[in-house]
Amino acid sequence: MKKIALVAAVAASVAAPAFAQGSVTLWGRLNTSVESQKNGNNDRVVVEQNNGSRLGFRGVEDLGGGLKAGFNLEHGLNSDTGAASGGTTFWSRESDVWIGGAFGTVRLGSNFPDSYFATVDRTSNHNHDTGTSSDALFSTIGFSYATNKVTYITPNISGFDASISAMAGEGTRGRAFDSSFNYSVGTLHIGGGYTQADRFGVSPKRQAYVLEADYGFGPFLVTGYVSTEKVDGFRSRNIARVSGMYSMGASEFHLNVGGTKSGADGTFRNAGASQWTLGYNYNLSKRTKVYAFYTAIDQKLPNHAGDFNSLAAGVRHNF
Repeated sequence: MKKIALVAAVAASVAAPAFAQGSVTLWGRLNTSVESQKNGNNDRVVVEQNNGSRLGFRGVEDLGGGLKAGFNLEHGLNSDTGAASGGTTFWSRESDVWIGGAFGTVRLGSNFPDSYFATVDRTSNHNHDTGTSSDALFSTIGFSYATNKVTYITPNISGFDASISAMAGEGTRGRAFDSSFNYSVGTLHIGGGYTQADRFGVSPKRQAYVLEADYGFGPFLVTGYVSTEKVDGFRSRNIARVSGMYSMGASEFHLNVGGTKSGADGTFRNAGASQWTLGYNYNLSKRTKVYAFYTAIDQKLPNHAGDFNSLAAGVRHNF
């Protein structure tokens, strides 16, 4: 045993300088609810629902001279079954490596669009835009082009930063671009984004513009975004959403309302649909909350096609 202990001590002393050069963090979120759901004209059912649960690793190394390198790996999982939520892709939410310094940050790999995090994600904040109460109406074209990306992120200058991402078509999928900006001063945030995708004749070019603002004052937080999605310039729909939160001690009261309006093509995705959510969160700690919400989607289609509503109660824990 003494020999084993001596070997372990020597190994630890040799390895310590290597580990001191950087750090790796294991983190995650488990978010599960029990819901009474109704789809269209179908009978109401009670289900256990996963809400964007994930497991992640992130690391960073200080290279000196203001230069740093790091990585992000994020696995999506179904907390109700334990199965992966990304199909055959294990790192289904994010897998990238980056290097940064005074010039900004260059990031290579797979990740969700920065234009989403600068705008839509900040407005649907009652359950972090996850699960059945997530925003069902916003443009998702950026999520269809989340892989094989090269991204440049500017340094933050007086509260302003921006990013631009490009995904090479690699001969089959076509090219896509995503850009965003954020400006924060005090409790005011303004964000915007532009996304364009072209699949080389497989499907028409799609574009999306979005502008968001959120402002906190006292116990209140108000947020909202407006967006336009276009297909080849002749079909379009406008999207808008507003939300409000009132905090009282450990309690949060949320109201979230959104809708769409179509252009010339009345059959465009979700055209004319509306969605609203009423929610309550109780923060047991900085990492754990319990919550309840009611959400409803009205697609404005015959025979309630595509309509959905759910009454839910759940638990979210961050680690």
